[in-house]
Amino acid sequence: MSSLLIKNLSAVVTCDDDDRILRNIDLYCENGVLRAMGTALPQSADEVLDGSHFWCYPGLVNTHHHLYQTFSRNLPQVQNLELFDWLTALYEIWKGLDGEAIRLSTLTGCGELLKHGCTTVFDHHYVFPSGAGDLMGVQFAAAAELGVRFHTSRGSMDLSKKDGGLPPDSVVQAVDEIMRDSARCIEAYHDASFGSMRQVALAPCSPFSVSPELLRQSAVLARQYGVRLHTHLAETKDEERYTLERFQMRPLEYMASLGWTGPDVWYAHGIHFNTEELQELARTGTGVAHCPISNMKLSSGIARIPEMMKLGVPVGLAVDGSASNDGSSLMEELRVAFLLHRLNSSAAAPSGYEILKLATRGSARLLGREDIGSLAVGNCADFFLVDSRRLELVGGEYDPAAVLATMGLRGPVDTTVVGGKIVVRDGRLVTVDEDAVAAEARRVCGEYLARA
Repeated sequence: MSSLLIKNLSAVVTCDDDDRILRNIDLYCENGVLRAMGTALPQSADEVLDGSHFWCYPGLVNTHHHLYQTFSRNLPQVQNLELFDWLTALYEIWKGLDGEAIRLSTLTGCGELLKHGCTTVFDHHYVFPSGAGDLMGVQFAAAAELGVRFHTSRGSMDLSKKDGGLPPDSVVQAVDEIMRDSARCIEAYHDASFGSMRQVALAPCSPFSVSPELLRQSAVLARQYGVRLHTHLAETKDEERYTLERFQMRPLEYMASLGWTGPDVWYAHGIHFNTEELQELARTGTGVAHCPISNMKLSSGIARIPEMMKLGVPVGLAVDGSASNDGSSLMEELRVAFLLHRLNSSAAAPSGYEILKLATRGSARLLGREDIGSLAVGNCADFFLVDSRRLELVGGEYDPAAVLATMGLRGPVDTTVVGGKIVVRDGRLVTVDEDAVAAEARRVCGEYLARA
């Protein structure tokens, strides 16, 4: 049995059903679960922390990422490209991925996320070069080293350049091969139990890199195994033109015709849905992962998040790939999302606290998780602490529920806890040698880019 007691927390922002903010409260965690919240809780635990002056928040949940892109960020040759040209250029680098690059990019990206309060990561991995090995197994092992709660996808592509798609031949596979390996990955790695540290989704890349048959069979297989479905959708006008020209349908209608709507489906981006389509998302419970920084960098547009929230569309927050974000901080995404929608929607924009809830409760819902996303007795003990005495937070202490989105947080959080275990302490990773990982990752990244 392992236990953790944090005493006299200045504020606990629960994001629970009643939106409670608890003051001068203790948290007691045992065997990975939050067992009690109150005053004067039992004094003994394996570790006891003084929470005086600290604010406590539920762990952030990242609902869309491409961790392998950590090794292709900030490249000058793609900085001013939009999505299709950007992808075409970068596939020439990504086709060189191998297990070593995947392991270290996962450690780097997830480590950065943990340092900024993110406790659960979904990675949309869809690049499987021929002969690269069991990349999902490599990712789960790296996540276990860090102690992060990890969801990844057996993503896929079956349309290469010769078929009218964007990727090179070496990173696409036949539908039958994809389906066989998808079943293998689910059986080998998916854990649907309470408190699960690893789950698998099926996630063909996008309408312009996969065939209708791959989308159809993926939906059938996912429901056979009870796992979730994910893809990019309505990200650009180019994609919209593609589905109209090729299938005579807008993107959402096309996906719906293949079984891709429902509460077990969420899309990344969702920028260019019209009003009727937003209503259909709400009616079917189909979710959207909002990626504001990536959408801004690639000039893709602004998702209609205020309208989605009003209609009841499930919405979560996400970083997206590091090559279209150049960072892996969901904390930064909070403030950018808040400011973007204030600029675009004025009084209709979500509040700072509502943005925080998108990144916690909303994101957990997209992943089908009821055991994370809020601080409630019986939930997983996933949370982070911020010292309210920081110089950059002076004057912001009167609304801790909103401050992370309205003012933002410069630098890492003080402490991150996943499953009752401290994985970030004093802003540094605990379970790995952070400096050694950075040095090894830098070396491998350099070799990987040099090969391209």
